[in-house]
Amino acid sequence: MGFSTGYRLAERLSRESLRFSDELELLKYVCKVVWSAVYRKEVDNLRTNHQGFYVLHDNCFRFFAAMSRGKQYLQQAPKYLSFPCGVVRGALANLGVQCVVTAEVTGLPACKFQVQVQRG
Repeated sequence: MGFSTGYRLAERLSRESLRFSDELELLKYVCKVVWSAVYRKEVDNLRTNHQGFYVLHDNCFRFFAAMSRGKQYLQQAPKYLSFPCGVVRGALANLGVQCVVTAEVTGLPACKFQVQVQRG
């Protein structure tokens, strides 16, 4: 469901955009435009090792904003991250980048998404 949402959203939002010069520009676009369309805020931080591995940090993830900060909730939180992982993967697939997206909860309401670009 997340993949389909991200794919269609990227199709609609990128209609008026210019062509992207490289992979990093695509990720910046997803962090700013696509993420804003879904969560009404940009990703807080984007890091890369320039070898196809990117980390997107969201310090106040919208799905976790109203969740309590207890330990039991921290253990249950990863269940809510499959949809946003799919959104990122779908948006990038539409823009021509095949990747694997995983997520990790660092402490509520923060989380980070790792994007590993598939080359070949």
